[in-house]
Amino acid sequence: MKINHVKVEKGIRVSEIVERFSETAFNARRLGIAGKIWKEMMKEDSFIFMTLAGAMIPAGMREVVRGVMENGFVNSLVLTGANFVHEVCEALGYSHIIGSAISDDVELADKGISRIYDVFIETSAFEAIERFFMETFKELSGNYSSFEIVWEIGKRLENSFLSFAYENKIPIFCPTLHDSIAGLHLMLYGKNVFLDYSKDLKLLLDLCSQKKKMGIVIIGGGVPKNFALQAMLLAEGFDYAIQITTDSPHYGGLSGATLEEAKSWCKLKIDSKAVTVYCDATIALPLLYAYLLD
Repeated sequence: MKINHVKVEKGIRVSEIVERFSETAFNARRLGIAGKIWKEMMKEDSFIFMTLAGAMIPAGMREVVRGVMENGFVNSLVLTGANFVHEVCEALGYSHIIGSAISDDVELADKGISRIYDVFIETSAFEAIERFFMETFKELSGNYSSFEIVWEIGKRLENSFLSFAYENKIPIFCPTLHDSIAGLHLMLYGKNVFLDYSKDLKLLLDLCSQKKKMGIVIIGGGVPKNFALQAMLLAEGFDYAIQITTDSPHYGGLSGATLEEAKSWCKLKIDSKAVTVYCDATIALPLLYAYLLD
C-alpha cells in the first residue's frame, strides 16, 4: 500500500484526519491505528480500562475524560491521586489558570499560587478541598477500597466524571490515593476509615477475568499503567492495548516501556492488537475522542 498523502480540505472533520493518518507514517500513522483499534474494541463489546497519569485534569482534559465515560468508550478508570484531587477542585468550582512555564516561583509562592508547568492554581482552592475532604471523611467509618472512596466523593459532587461514576457504579481505581492531598486528609480526618487496597485488587481481578474481549488505553504510564496491566498476570492478557506516552523505552522506566515488552509478562496476549503513540496526550486523546464520537 502506498503512503496516502493527507489532504486537508475546508470543513474536514477531525475524524477524517485521524482516519487518513493511518495511511501515513510515524506517529500520525500510530494515532490513526490507535483510533481503529479503539473502534474495534467498541465493536467487539470489549471491557475497556483507561489509565490516567500525569496532570491531565489541570491541563484541561476533564471533559474529555468525562465524555469517554459517558459515551461508554471506557468501562473503568485507573488514575493518580493528583488527577482525582484536581477533578474535585474543578467540581467544587475552582479553576486551573493559564500561566507560564517561565515564572518566578518564589514570587508565586508569596502570592499563594502553585504551578504545574504552565498552569497555575490558587491556594484558596486547596483550602476549599481540605474543608470538603474533612467533612466527608469524618462521616465515613469502616474498610473502604479506593474506588469506594472515589464513589463517596462523587456522591457529594455535581458536574463531574466522579459523580457520573458514582451514579452508574463505574469503578474508578486510585492506587496512589495515599500519595496525594486526598490521602493526607484521609489520614488527618478519616480516623474511622481503613483504606483497604485488597478490595481494589479483588474487583480488578474479577473485571479482568470476564469472558469477553479486554482492552486498555494507557495515558502516560506510572502506577495506573502497572496497576491495570499486572492484574492480567492472573488472567489471560489484554486483547487490545493503546498507549500514549512521550517517554522512551531505553531509559528503563515504566512509562516508556513498550507494549511488546508487556507481552513477555503475558499482560497482553501474543496476538493482541496494540500500538504506542509517542505524543503529548493533551493532543492525542482529544483527537481520538473526536474520532470515536463520529
